[in-house]
Amino acid sequence: MQTELKTFISSYVNIDEEQLNAIAGKFRQRTIKKNEFLLHQGTVCRDIIFVQEGCLRLYYLAEHVEISVWFAFKHSSAIEIYSFISEKPSDYFLQAIEDSTVWYLPKKELTQLYRQYPVMQEIMRNFWEDVILNLLERFTALQRESAEQRYLDLLKKPVFMNKIPQKYLASFIGVTPTSLSRIRKNIH
Repeated sequence: MQTELKTFISSYVNIDEEQLNAIAGKFRQRTIKKNEFLLHQGTVCRDIIFVQEGCLRLYYLAEHVEISVWFAFKHSSAIEIYSFISEKPSDYFLQAIEDSTVWYLPKKELTQLYRQYPVMQEIMRNFWEDVILNLLERFTALQRESAEQRYLDLLKKPVFMNKIPQKYLASFIGVTPTSLSRIRKNIH
């Protein structure tokens, strides 16, 4: 059942089977219904999440409008990094956009794993580097590319087009749903 989680963990470092099983064994499984929240604005993000099945959306509210900033698909991770590291209340919501199954690791368990298995520090260093690079890539695209180009980039990622409702895609690329419809019409 944890095969994909173990593959995800071992993608960050060479690790022996015994340590991998011990680390993966600290993760807990949870089933989340569509539209259920794993994090609310104003609460602290206390878990690293691995998506076994389903899809999660990280978003915030700006003048009562939901702005999608990240999607976590099957076999990827989800975390609100600022709140998790700083232990300050989050400005974001983390919500399932379809029925999902996740593995989660509470921060206090992570801290214990650092002491018990020093390889966990290397895993997490590589994980944080991956998270930061993805965030920088996203930030750069929002700053440099046109909305049309951001949409064209999404067309190359079928998982986005197949799983994410248009209203979430619009906010993800930084436009209104009406503007996204206009972009789609101009492209097709």
